[in-house]
Amino acid sequence: MVGPGPEPLVEEEFVDPQSRRARVVRVVCTIINIVCGLFAVVLGLHIIMVLFGANPSNGFASLVDSWSSAVSLGLRGLFTPDNEKLATLLNDGLAALGWLLIAGVLTYAIRQFALPGPGRAAHYRRRVVR
Repeated sequence: MVGPGPEPLVEEEFVDPQSRRARVVRVVCTIINIVCGLFAVVLGLHIIMVLFGANPSNGFASLVDSWSSAVSLGLRGLFTPDNEKLATLLNDGLAALGWLLIAGVLTYAIRQFALPGPGRAAHYRRRVVR
């Protein structure tokens, strides 16, 4: 007489139907923060170069100047004091703060509308493996 075989193995796993959505939202928010942060860093670098009198004919300085003018949110020339350094500090500084504010507002809105609230249901899956 042969006794009963070994007990079947039971696997349980937690199934979160929202985990993929949460992962996508995290990735999108990270990309937004990186891009907007990079724009703010370029503007800050341009401010530093102007304040310390970097050579505008230098290749790196001209590259930073062209990038910063492209991401200045149209704020170049908003403030027009007599001092060029002060004008750059005010205009590009405001644009850098604007990019950080845009990143914060976008990521907050995406998280609020794309992620479920705290009362979400949890599901468990149980299967018998033979």
